Parts: sequence; C-alpha cells; structure tokens
Amino acid sequence: MSTKEKNAPDAVFDAKSLGTPKVIVLGLQHMFAMFGATVLVPVITGLDVSTTLLFAGLGTLLFHFLSKGKVPAFLGSSFAFLAGYAAIAPAGEADLLPYACFGVACSALLYVILAGLFKAFGTSKVMKYFPPIVTGPIIIAIGLNLSVSAISNCASNWWIALLAIVVIIVCNIWGKGMIKIIPIILGVIVSYAVAAIAGLVDFTPVKEAAWIGVPIQWNRTVFSLVGNADTSLLITAAITITPIALATMVEHIGDISAISSTVGVNYIKDPGLHRTLLGDGLATMVASLFGAPANTTYGENTGVLTLTRVFDPLVIRLAAIFAIAFSFCPKLSALISCMPAATMGGVSLVLYGMISAVGVRNVVENKVDFSKSRNTIIGALILVLSIGINYSEAGAIAFSVGEITISLSGLAIGSLVGILLNAVLPGKDYDYQEDKAEPTGVNFEV
Repeated sequence: MSTKEKNAPDAVFDAKSLGTPKVIVLGLQHMFAMFGATVLVPVITGLDVSTTLLFAGLGTLLFHFLSKGKVPAFLGSSFAFLAGYAAIAPAGEADLLPYACFGVACSALLYVILAGLFKAFGTSKVMKYFPPIVTGPIIIAIGLNLSVSAISNCASNWWIALLAIVVIIVCNIWGKGMIKIIPIILGVIVSYAVAAIAGLVDFTPVKEAAWIGVPIQWNRTVFSLVGNADTSLLITAAITITPIALATMVEHIGDISAISSTVGVNYIKDPGLHRTLLGDGLATMVASLFGAPANTTYGENTGVLTLTRVFDPLVIRLAAIFAIAFSFCPKLSALISCMPAATMGGVSLVLYGMISAVGVRNVVENKVDFSKSRNTIIGALILVLSIGINYSEAGAIAFSVGEITISLSGLAIGSLVGILLNAVLPGKDYDYQEDKAEPTGVNFEV
C-alpha cells in the first residue's frame, strides 16, 4: 500500500470542485492563519511590517515555483532567527538591522548547500550530521537566550501581558477549529483591544499613515550598506547568525514531513527535499536582502489543511497574493507597530518558552540516549556555551584578524562545537528515515 493510500483522508477537495467564491474565502483564511505570527517578528525586531508581508507572499510564490507547485506550504516569518537579530541589533536599531539581515542572507546559503548535498548524496547520509542531540539543544538555547527581552516587555504592564498569555493558553488548549489554530493572533487582538480601551495606546502614527504606499524602504535594505559598510560588523553578523540555520533546516524537514503526513503524499521524495529546501532558502535570502525577516514553512497553515481538507496548493498561492496586497497599506503597518510593549511581551513569553520546549520535544520524541557519555557531553556543551557566553559580561567572544574584529555569539560557538563533536566522537546511532510518519523536527509556532 502506498503512503498516499494509507494516509489520505476520506474526503479531499480541490479548488476546481469548490468554485471561486469558496476558494477566495479559503485563501483569506490561510492568510489570517499565518498573519499573527508573521507580523509579530518585525514588531519584536524592529523590521518593517509591510516589507515582511510583501516577502512572505513573494517567498511563498517562489517556493511553489521551485517545488513544482506541488507542496501546499505557506512561508511566513521565522522565530528561530530572533536570537540573531537580538545579537546584532538588540534594541532594533535601524542602522544595525541591515547587518543582521546580511547575516540572515548568509545563513540562507546553507540551505542552498544542503539542498545540493541532498540531491547528490541522498537525505539519510546528510542528516546523520544533524541529529536531534545537536539540533535539540540548539533550539532550546535559542528560546532561553531570548527570555530576558520577553520579561522586560512584560514588565511595562504585567496585567496586559498576562491577559495575552491567558488568551493564548485558553485558545490553544480548549479552543476548537480555527480558534485552536490561531491562538497567537487572538491573544494579540484581545490584549491590544483592552490596552486601547484603557487608554494605553497612542494611535497617532495610524492617523498619520497613508492608506497606500510602497512596502520597501531602501535605507533599511542590505543594499544600503554598499560603499559604507562596517566590514567587522558584516563578518560578525554572518558568523553569529549563520549557525541558526542548522536548526531551521531541520525544522523545515520536519514541516515537510508533517505536511506529507497530513496530505498523504510523500513530498520528501517528490518534489524532493532538495527542491523544498532550495525554495525556502532562496525565499529567505531575497527577503533578508530587502529588509524582511527570514522565512520558514508555517505550521499554522498545516493546521488549516487538516481542518479544511483542501490540499490544493492553489489556495496557498492565493493567500500569498492577499499578503502581497496587504503589504501596500502603510496604515495597517502602523496599526500593528502601535502594539503595546506589554502585549508583545506576553506573546513573546509564550513563544520563546515554546521554542525551548519544542527543542526538548525534539530530543524526547527522537529518544536521544543520555546514558551515552557522548550525547551528554554534546548536549551539555551546546547549552552551556550558547547560554553562558550570551549572558557573560561581553556577551560574545571577540578576536581580531588583521584590522577586522570578529565577535562570535554563544549560539554560534555552541552550534559549531556541537556539530564538530558529533562528527568526531564515536557512537553515532542516529538513522534518519524519510518514510517515517512523524516529523524529525518541530515547528517554532504555538
């Protein structure tokens, strides 16, 4: 029996049979499913909301083109890279964010390289160098390194922050249908609305913003650095942020596995991970060069697939077009940017905790054996180096190469040490199975 025959639901609908009105509604539903998490990343980092929506849509269309239009996946903002933006532009400084975006663009090259390796050598041979004992602790460290900023934002008004947290938890645990799928956006809406009613929000920027505008600001792109860039900072950003892709690439593989299981089609074999990774990587590269966050396949939209049983990729592409259309409305961007810090803090508290929690899940579900000394050593060093260096007085390890000073974040050092130790220490026992139903990675969304 084929994978499709075993897993496919009894009733599956396509765009042609549903008709245009229903397809449009389904496309809007997919856009709103990704909306809350996607726009939260620029709010947290200081990147532009309109640019983010534009390249979420364009990135999704590019992904569909490179994956032969077969995979019903939407690409939204990646939370995994928040630690990278925080390391380079901790307060969302406009002059530093292009350097962080350059680092993200460099990390996208790893996707291209890994896609080539998958094509040349096959999935199983490559994945043994990225086992859960390496990627799990890296994911855990990403969440823990971000925790301070969440607490700091919550401290501006704990009641508003707690309201956002409670709404997210209630919707995620006891919600039904779409309520369960979009707890983030509901937490934001309720907390934001209460803060507005209490007079805690200044809507002046919304009143002053235009209804229609260009979603790209040239001075916030990587191209603005040409001719006046700080070489040391460029190298530091690249070395600091690139290792994060080691976790997100495994996340990508897990998401494609989850979508395959949901739809009942093995997308790892056709169109193949080399195509989906290339699409995700190039979408991230293009987005970051123009000042948008890194992209990643979205679990929220996989949830919508499960709920609606409409697996036609055309519906996802329609959602991408809606996202592009919304990006040309500066007033919407201003409304999102006015979000209270406490609301952002409450949502971030859950998200950052979930990032670490899914790292733990990655280790547990793959049954990593910590009775083996090699696994204990690898996990311990990744965590201690990633977190310890980040919270040290310097916050990084710096060294000079000629006139250039390079700073390595704890996450960069921890990741590199983990990969190296896994490669050289005896006792490797991880065996990646591409036909396995459960994903090998996990999604960074609630």
